[in-house]
Formats: sequence, C-alpha cells, structure tokens
Amino acid sequence: MDATQALWLLAVPVTAVGVAAAARRTRVPAPLALVVAGLLAAMVPGTPAFELDPEFVLFVFLPPLLFSAAWESSLPNLRENGRTIAYLSVGLVLFTALAVGYAAHLIVPGLPLPAAFVLGAIVAPPDAVAAVSVAKRLGLPRRVVTVLVGESLFNDATALTAYRIAVVAVGGAGVSLLDGGWRFLYAALGGALIGLVAGPPLHRLRTRLRDPLVENSVAVLAPFAAYLVAEAVHASGVIAVVVSGLYLGHRFTDSPPVTRLIGRSFWKVMIFILESVVFLLIGLQLPAVLAGVSGWHPLTLAWWAAAVFGVVVAARFLWVFATAPVPALLSRRGGANGRRLEWRQLTVISWAGMRGVVSLAAAFAIPLSTASGAAFPQRDLISFLTFTTVLGTLLLQGATFPALIRRLGIGGSQEQHADAVAEAGAQHAAGSAALARLETLAAAEGERLDGQVVERLRDLAEYRRLSAWERLGGGTGPGGAEVPTATYRRLRRQMLAAEREVFVRMRDERRIDDEVLDRVLNELDLEEVALSRD
Repeated sequence: MDATQALWLLAVPVTAVGVAAAARRTRVPAPLALVVAGLLAAMVPGTPAFELDPEFVLFVFLPPLLFSAAWESSLPNLRENGRTIAYLSVGLVLFTALAVGYAAHLIVPGLPLPAAFVLGAIVAPPDAVAAVSVAKRLGLPRRVVTVLVGESLFNDATALTAYRIAVVAVGGAGVSLLDGGWRFLYAALGGALIGLVAGPPLHRLRTRLRDPLVENSVAVLAPFAAYLVAEAVHASGVIAVVVSGLYLGHRFTDSPPVTRLIGRSFWKVMIFILESVVFLLIGLQLPAVLAGVSGWHPLTLAWWAAAVFGVVVAARFLWVFATAPVPALLSRRGGANGRRLEWRQLTVISWAGMRGVVSLAAAFAIPLSTASGAAFPQRDLISFLTFTTVLGTLLLQGATFPALIRRLGIGGSQEQHADAVAEAGAQHAAGSAALARLETLAAAEGERLDGQVVERLRDLAEYRRLSAWERLGGGTGPGGAEVPTATYRRLRRQMLAAEREVFVRMRDERRIDDEVLDRVLNELDLEEVALSRD
C-alpha cells in the first residue's frame, strides 16, 4: 500500500466522523447524513472504489456493534417483551423473506425461486441503529425502544441462517422444511449455549483482574471470541455475541467504578466510529453496484427496485399489525407481554424497518458459482436490489421517521416522570442505607473518628436523599496517617457502596428500570472516582 492509498483509506473514517459530528449538531439523523455523503463522494471523479468486504464486515464490524447494543440493553425488559421480540426477530424475518422471494420470482424474468429466496433472506433483517437513535432522542416509550432493540439483536441470526439455507438450495441440493428447521434450531441453540458458557467465566475473569484497562480489554475481545467460536462449529455467532453481551452487561454492576467509567467512554467512542464508517461505506458502494447491472434498462431496474422495496415495507406493516394481539392472548402472567401495543406504537414499529450493512455484506458474500459449478443466477441483480432496498429504507423511512413520531404524538413524558419519581424514591432509600452504614461505622470506631467528619457525612447523606446528584472531592494526608479528609474518603466510599447495593437490589426487584440504575450508578461512580487519591 502506497501513501496515496493510505490517505484514501484514512479519509473514510475521518470523513465519517466529520459528517456524523455535523449531523449531531442538527436534527438530521447521522445514518441518513452519512449515507448521502457516501453517495455524493462515490460520484466525485477520482474517488477510488471502496468495495465492501463481507468477511470484514461480519467478523470485524458486526460483533462489537451487537455486543455493545446487548451490553446496554435491559435484560429484564427484553424478557418482559420476549414474545413480541420473537415474533419480529424470527417470524417477521421469515415472512419477509418468503414474501420478497415470491414477489421477486414473479416480477423478474429468469430469476429462479431459490435465488429469489436468497434475496428475500438478505433484505429481511432491519438494522435498528438509526431508528433507535431517533426514538431515544424523541422520547419514545421505553417498551417501543426495547422491542426495536431486541428485534435488531436477534433478527440477523434468523436472516443469516435462512440465507445460508437458500444459497445451498440454489446449488441444486434439496433442502426440506424439516432440514431447514433443524439447521435453524442448531444455529440458534448452539449460539445461545456458547454465549451462556462464555459469559460466566469472562465475568469472573474481569472481576478478579482488578485492573481497569485489562478488564475492559477482556470485554473488547469477548465479542470476537464468542462469534468466532460459534461460527467454527456452524452455530450462530450473532446469538453467541448477543447472549454473552446481555449476560456481561447485566452483571456490569460487579465491576469497580473506574472500570465502568472507562468502559462506558470507550464503547461510546468505538461504536460512534464504527457506525459512522459503516453508513458511509453503504453510500460508497454505488459505483460497484451499478457496474454489475449496466446491461439492464434503467426503467426496468427502477420498477424491480420499487417493487421489492414496496414488498419489504408492506410485509412489515402486515406482520406487525396482524400478530400484535398474539402475545397478549398467549400471556398468562400479564406484564409487558400481556399488554397490547396501541396502534400508534405499532405504526412506529412498522415504519422503523431501515435496512443496513448486514444486508449489503450478505449480498456481496453470495458465491460466484453454485456447488455444481454453474454461475450463481442473477448475482449482480440481487446485489443491486439489496442496495436499492437498503438505500430506500434509509433515505425514505429514515428521513420521515422523526416527523412520523411527532405527527403521531408519541412521547415518553409520562414515563420520564415515573422514572424521576422512582429515582427519587430509590435515592431516598439509598441515602437512608448510607446513613445507617455511617452510624454503624461511627459506633464501631468511636472516638477514633473526627466528629466533624461524621457530622459532615450525615449532612451529605441527608442532602443526597433529596437530590439526584452530588459530586464531591477529597483531600490527602501525609504518610500513612489518616487525617480527617482521608477518613472522609474512606467512610464515604462505604456509604456509596451501601447506596449502590440498594440501587442494584431495587433493579433486580424491578422497582427501578435499568436506565435509572445506569444513571445513578454513573453518578456514584463519578463521585467515588473523585474520592480516589490516584
């Protein structure tokens, strides 16, 4: 690689970060701005072809993106909405693959049905990155966000498994429904088992290292290890990454405060860069995709692209509204699964079907020839229809998604108020626990403690019972003697530990949400780090 090639390679992440940074200052969703920027850059004369390497995407980009999303997800919320998420991540993906496959077979002359099903499996899984970022910013109800996140975590596994089965069928190998179902179950259960087996030892290793940099390094390597091990035994690497990420994310409260603070900052920066580069690369694929379909008339291509895009959108609306009552009807315990989503929420979920880089990577990974040695039928056309579907969903649905939310009047103001009330109650209980811990320590250590320090800590604990956030610092003392400021830091750490235990317990009892827990733990961690001498 010469210097010119290296500069062009550097230009991709630099441009991606620059465009994403500009988008963050406006109301334009970053994924939308990045795709448009990539399209414009691809049409500039002299821009080299940046061909998307499918193996690079699936082995480098996908694991950390899925792991981070799983890490930040609420395991209790996902469990409560499990049926709804399953109908979308499994049922909707298979329904979309079949609908698109049959439609493409009918409208595209000479496209065999197995190859059409390959196209259907490729465009079936939506990428909720863009939708979730907008949903959180505009305050959508937490349940809607949970459903969208849960769907995006698991639907790739369904789609990639269906894609592999369809590719095998194109080669002439007979694949029965029973065989396809067995392959899917093996991939799903095998991936889940690997994720569950990997989670506990990785967690124990992280908590015993007691080195924030090394602990976070283990977390960075974990998704790649889970993905590669699962793929090596032909299980679902996607599910392995998601399951291990959910487990480790749920147990992040066991890590030291410094580890959590470093980890939060690192993952935010890493995911920001990866997502920005991925969406820019989508736009940059335009020349390579168009070159493969130069033999067809543009109007014919436009009709096929519009038809596939229309089926993708219509299939999602049809499935979401048709299956909406099912989780409530089957639920015996009530909870989230027992409450039906209202029509406005269903409309938002139906319109949040933006496709992403996984679909493009799968399209570019289609083999050049089948197992029999014949050329893969209509490979370039499948790539083109995938690209136009991804582009159409990002530009049309992505651009109108915020306006749709505002038009429907869906907001999380009541939910945010309930969170604030729950947080205030939890803060009061945690402050009471901290005061009780202080009184126990004061009674045990007696006259060795400085009375003014104890009184100051009492005042601080009382203040925290009425306030959402308090950030304090501390002093240091000479030699090994414990001066009042050092005593203050030591006792305050014990009080913070008592508060943290209460918050975690209340999360486990479902009295506060994971979002509340994350917010208050971040406050406690910041204060504890401020108390550190190092």
